[in-house]
Amino acid sequence: MQVDVATRNARADAVENTWGATPVLKIFTGSMPANCAAANTGTNLVNMTLPADAMSAASAGAKAKTGTWQVNAAATGTPGYFRIYSSDGTTCRMQGTVTATGGGGDMTINDMSLETGVPVTVVTFGWTEPNA
Repeated sequence: MQVDVATRNARADAVENTWGATPVLKIFTGSMPANCAAANTGTNLVNMTLPADAMSAASAGAKAKTGTWQVNAAATGTPGYFRIYSSDGTTCRMQGTVTATGGGGDMTINDMSLETGVPVTVVTFGWTEPNA
């Protein structure tokens, strides 16, 4: 099945809209749970409130982060996965892998050895809707 670009853009923008005005990014150690409905696993290393307009408007069915996403690490450890929550900080809307830049993860960060109180920067994050 294929859909046109306008539909792919609308679908991508709708995903971001479910996050609410101040979505929350959390990064954890360990393996990613089976799905967003499953409980968190590992240690919560990062708690970051994202800007209200955290992502670009969809273009060609793709979204990319906007601005600087940076906060000090809340704990020490090696990231394994991220979750993006609605503004309530408890409703998981999206999850994926985390790697260093060039590592091929769904999200890349500046350092894979996080230390409490040291800044963590999300370098790249985005997605492309399927069915082109």
